Amino acid sequence: MHETTLLLFAAVSFVGIATPGPTVLLALTNGSRYGVKRAAYGFAGAVASDFVLIFAVALGLGALLAASVFWFTVVKWVGAAYLAYVGIRLMLSKGAFDAADQSGTSADSNRSIFLKSFLTAVTNPKGYLFFSAFLPQFIAPTQPLAPQYTALAVTFALLDLSIMFGYALFGARAIRLLKQAGARWLERICGAMLVALAGSLALYRRHAA
Repeated sequence: MHETTLLLFAAVSFVGIATPGPTVLLALTNGSRYGVKRAAYGFAGAVASDFVLIFAVALGLGALLAASVFWFTVVKWVGAAYLAYVGIRLMLSKGAFDAADQSGTSADSNRSIFLKSFLTAVTNPKGYLFFSAFLPQFIAPTQPLAPQYTALAVTFALLDLSIMFGYALFGARAIRLLKQAGARWLERICGAMLVALAGSLALYRRHAA
């Protein structure tokens, strides 16, 4: 893969990742609630989902969802329901920022932080359709496909990791000024945005991809 192609992919991906979406909103709230150190488990979940999405597309899952109304609908409603669940929980939050959360003794385990970000991404069919349309633009069909998909996956994951770190750091710094009331409103706002994204996913139609 040519370096210019990889740089172009990175530039376009950066814009897409930086635009607030479900995993970015979770990074922001995790940073405010747990601090950057524990929010890193959410980063890991999102990065793991990047590899799952890209390699699933490489194996043809994106094409399956684009061709099958049934499987697209199943994945869409599972994703919308899970996203709404996460959003509603944040909206009902009383503001969980405290020393216990940052020390790792809160009710939310590191595993649950990881899974929340991972499941939010892998149950979103728009991700599969997006990568199905996006990745082939940077793939040279005359060259071995596996190294190319691997290079794109690693590049995308590194960008995702750095951007989520920035959002989590912003959330952690901001909450020190806003304190408990600020934590509550930040989580409610992010929760409302996640519910809105769940609604948009529920209304999403395959032919709109």
